[in-house]
Amino acid sequence: MRRRVTPARRTGAVGAALVLCSAGVLLGVAATPAQAAEVSFATHCVPPAGIDPVDGTTKVEITAPATAKVGDTVDIVWKFVQAASKNPDIIDLPANSVQPSGVLKAAGAQAADIAMQGPRENPAIPKGGDMVLSDMKGTLKLTTAGEVTLTPDAYTVNAMSTDTKCTPKETVQKAATIQVTPGSGGTSSSSPTQSATPTKSATPTGGTGQTDFPGKEVQVPYACKTPIGDKNATSPVQINAKKNGGDYDLTVQFKKSVMNSPADIPKDSVKPSMEVVLGGADKGTVHVEGPTNAQPIKSGEPIEIPDLTGTYKPGASGTSTLAPGVLTIKALGTTTTCTPEKSLVSLTLDTAQQPGGASGGTSTSGGSSSTGGSSTSGAGGLAETGAGDHGALKALGLVAGTAILLGAAVFTFMPKRRTR
Repeated sequence: MRRRVTPARRTGAVGAALVLCSAGVLLGVAATPAQAAEVSFATHCVPPAGIDPVDGTTKVEITAPATAKVGDTVDIVWKFVQAASKNPDIIDLPANSVQPSGVLKAAGAQAADIAMQGPRENPAIPKGGDMVLSDMKGTLKLTTAGEVTLTPDAYTVNAMSTDTKCTPKETVQKAATIQVTPGSGGTSSSSPTQSATPTKSATPTGGTGQTDFPGKEVQVPYACKTPIGDKNATSPVQINAKKNGGDYDLTVQFKKSVMNSPADIPKDSVKPSMEVVLGGADKGTVHVEGPTNAQPIKSGEPIEIPDLTGTYKPGASGTSTLAPGVLTIKALGTTTTCTPEKSLVSLTLDTAQQPGGASGGTSTSGGSSSTGGSSTSGAGGLAETGAGDHGALKALGLVAGTAILLGAAVFTFMPKRRTR
């Protein structure tokens, strides 16, 4: 359930844009009492192209459990109390068109960046009206006894397929503290910098009975070669694995759709695929791919990327890592290729070597194969790219040149019209 924000303080340029605030936190560990605290901080927000940056004040209320024990996973909710600016006098924002996401910093006994995200739920917001943002939620697995502090950090507001990125201009005060008591599977407070979200997300397969191994969501910049030129993109992606005998069935999930379709897209005309990069004990890549779009996508409808699937056959015994690698989208006879600019591991598995496995050779999936190499890995997915010819949104001053990668591939076939 959402509460309306209080009127935004008018600090900074009034005409700028889609800037929002920070937020509050609810909690999902029923056995522990909740605490709520509000902090405010000076914020610099960069809206879409054509709109001046805004310097304002963000107010955030964080609710978290006052106490918990090692091994607990606590739910956190971030509530926006005050936005850094109002909706600019450019366009009315329709209901359910604005979605916030951000990062909550955990420090003290453990350190982690907690990914927070709210649903795309908001009332209609008129031009010049107060911004109303949904509560953002996230989870934190507690691994170390001691005091864990929670502090709001950067956040992004996605509206009408464009992003406004907001970052603190000052040191932000902690908004909540969790007193973590010892429990099974944890460590003492003598290791104050241990990560609360360790890279390793799987346990040894022998004797544990575990079959499902969820990865963590990672966001990495891509350098993309598209039919309309080179683009830089950032995209969230998560790799999950399910044990199947000695192999693993992989599912690569794209966590959000960043824009609506810029044109009518026929059915069976778009097909995504990716090379998941192996590291650690194992080497090589695993090919994963998704189906073509089963239905036509009408102009203005959200573009969704299906899950990409494939099979990982370990080529080595030990601790192996999986990171999203090169992403390819074939659309209407064209090919867009995105190469990650840095490596971010989404999933770590304790593997046992299988006959014919990867380890620098070839891993296959669904009849496709790819030869392992030293390609740089990173977060893949439905990336946001420049879209200078998206006339309708550009005319409204709302496009920062952002469009998803798929959209970029489709733009090649769009009439270069200037619709108002």
